[in-house]
Order: sequence, then structure tokens, then C-alpha cells
Amino acid sequence: MNIASAISAFFRPRTWKLGLKSLVLHPMRSGLTVLGIFFGVVSVIWLLAIGEGISREAQARIEDLGAENVIVRSIKPPDSGGATSTRTVDSFGVTRAEKELIETTIPTIGRVLPIREVQQRFAYNGNPNSKPVDGRLVGCTNGYAEVTRLFVDRGRFLSSVEVNGSKSVCVIAANLANRLFPSEDPLGKQIYVQDKKEFFKIVGVLKPRNASAAIGGSLAAQDFSLDVYIPITTMRQRMGDLEINRSNGSFVVKSFELTQITIQVAEVDDVKRTAKLVEATLKAGKIDRQDIAIVVPFELLEQAEFTRIVFMVFMGFIAAVSLLVGGIGIMNIMLATVTERTREIGIRRALGAKRSDIVLQFLVETISLSVIGGIMGILVGLLCPLAIELLKSITASSAPEMYASLPGDITDMRPVIVPFSIPLAFCISVAVGVFFGLYPAYRAAQMDPIEALRHE
Repeated sequence: MNIASAISAFFRPRTWKLGLKSLVLHPMRSGLTVLGIFFGVVSVIWLLAIGEGISREAQARIEDLGAENVIVRSIKPPDSGGATSTRTVDSFGVTRAEKELIETTIPTIGRVLPIREVQQRFAYNGNPNSKPVDGRLVGCTNGYAEVTRLFVDRGRFLSSVEVNGSKSVCVIAANLANRLFPSEDPLGKQIYVQDKKEFFKIVGVLKPRNASAAIGGSLAAQDFSLDVYIPITTMRQRMGDLEINRSNGSFVVKSFELTQITIQVAEVDDVKRTAKLVEATLKAGKIDRQDIAIVVPFELLEQAEFTRIVFMVFMGFIAAVSLLVGGIGIMNIMLATVTERTREIGIRRALGAKRSDIVLQFLVETISLSVIGGIMGILVGLLCPLAIELLKSITASSAPEMYASLPGDITDMRPVIVPFSIPLAFCISVAVGVFFGLYPAYRAAQMDPIEALRHE
């Protein structure tokens, strides 16, 4: 039989009718065989969807830092000296002079945003029932919201006039507004910074903002939910550069000017070159400087993309193993079927069926099992996002402590169905049916008709 006639015979309705009839006669065996392919296809779609969801969540957190930014973060050096009643830490971190130097000497820079963060306790004296809240006081400029992707819900963000004039105004985070002003509109009210004994008029309330992920040891995770933003000029004028922490009869003095500077590069293509120039500028004459860390989100995104590809290949490999197991199951069942139907094969051969007809019959059966399992697997695979959300909901309600301890990349993850995974899984399932069905079909076709008729 030539290829053209074989293809014609394969697509003949009678061939498929005979193959499907044989499967229907053994529903239990056929169903169990289909399950192997079904779970394999579901594994391909689900694992790739979960992998894509985790990857996108991680990339989104890095993108929040800005792909066009270079971040220089101040790091407190290790404490030195013995245990004394008073310990003073020398000045550390990036300075205002270094910020000015970078801004004026590196031509690829668009702008440089200085930031200073201090832990403080906030209160609203207008409400006697309001309890003080520990949060973060952030000194910044009017461009901070844009770079950090903060969005105003009510009012407005700090203006350049307020920054230049060192005004006593502030913008507060949504969660802090809800805690200090549960039944009042905070706009126009004053928030009190207890440690510094300063009042600031609220001019804006931000929309909720997810915490940013930690980046190695260079950039700690940041929670924006309890922040108060004031002009950085006001912070310098009212609070200076010293931070004193008292505890158990001793105190630690930290002296630093800026917690961070965020450098916006004019062109994304210049980010890496600019980062090297910034590092060279800050470490000129101080090669072993350890009080700063330079974070380049663009490089992190490239690393995350490479990691995503590796992760997807690994997850796909695991899913492919499931399909391989399903294919072995098909071969096992079909080999048993060949032995069971030896007499039937002998009768068909005696009535004039060719070897190619026997091969086609068994191939149709295996391919049918694979196609049915593949279609069922795709339908269930598309339910992955719904199933994962349901699982997270059940876990959060039944084991809240365990759920809260999970990393943010897991709890915030939303599975994303990868489009190519659907045709890929289906094609692999059909290929598995053909590959693992060839040997049983060939073995059935090679039977001697006379010996087959004698088989009991």
C-alpha cells in the first residue's frame, strides 16, 4: 500500500467507526487509558500557567522600580566597638554633594531624585480615640510619585513650590488614612509626628500600593502602606541629618543625609553605561566602599526574563514526563489488547484484511484515546486560574497563619494561560498516541493468520 492510499484509508469513516466501536466495547479500559493523557495535558497547561504567573508577578515588582532608573541606596555599616552606654555611628551613605556631582557630570541622566526615610510615629490629635501608628516618614521631591508609581486618590501630591519653600504639608498612604481617619476626610487635617513634635497639613491621599520585593541584600522590601510624604527640604530643615534611637538606657546615633537617590536615565539603552559611571563616581578613591548599593532594575529584568525561560523549560519538561507516562500506559494497554484480540485479528486476515488495515485499526484506537484525553485535558487546563484562586481562598480561610507566611510572589500570583501551551499539549498528546501505538499496531499486523485463528 502506497502512502496516498494509506492516508485515504486512515481517514475513511469506516476505519474510524470500527476503531471507536472497539473502544466503546471496553469503557473501563478505555477510560483509564485516557486518564494518562488527560493528566499529562492538564500538567502541561497548568504548570506553564503557574510558572508564567509567578514570573509575571516577579517582573511586575521589578518594573515598579523603573526599567529606566538606577537606584543608589545607603547601607548602614556594621557596628564597631564594644558594648558602651553610647554608640555613635559615623556618617554613611550617599550625600547631597554626591547627588549634585552625579547630576551635573553625567550627561545621560535625565534627573536625580533625593529621598530620605525615617521611621516615625504618627497621630491625629483631632480624634481623641485615634491611636498612634508606626510608619515611615519620607522626605522627597514632587517627582517621587511618578518614579515610584504612586497614584493620588484624593487631593494632590507635593508641588515644586512646596518643596522649594520647605512647606509643612504632607501626602499620606491609603492604609494610614484609614487607620487615623476612619470616619473623617483627612484632606485639610493635620497629622502629628510624635518623635519630632511636628505638624503637617494633609494635601493628598494615595491609592493603595503593593509592597515592593526585596532585591538581594541591596534593596530591602518596602511597604508603602503607612507612609507620610513631606518635602525633603522641610525634612532637612526641621529634622537635620541625625537619627537617634534610644533603647534600654543606651542610644545609637546615625548620621546620614540621603537614604536613596533614584537616577532617571534619558534613554533605556544608556542605563547600563550610566550605572557604571555612577559607580565609578561614587567609588572614586574609595574602591572598597560598603555604605552604598547600586541597583539596576533593567539588569534585573533581563535576569528575570532569562530565569523565566529556564523555569518554563523546566516546568514543561516535568509536564512532558507526565505525557510520557500516559503514552507508556497506552502502549501497555494496546499490547494487552493485541493479545486479547488475537483470534479477531486472525479472522479479519482470513477474510482478506491486509496488514496495513490491521495497523490502521490499532492506530485509530490509540489516536482516538489520545485526542479524547487531549481535549478533556485542555478543557480542564483552561480552568487553572479559577482553580488556583479557589485553592488560595480555601487556604486563606482554613489556615490563615500558613497563608500569611507564604511569599508575596505566591499569594499575589495569578496563573496566566500561555497561548502556545494549548496547541503544544494537544499536538504532543496526538504524537504520543501515534508513537506509542505504532509498535502494538505493527505487532498485531505481523501475526500469522493461521496461528491467530488457532489462538484460544
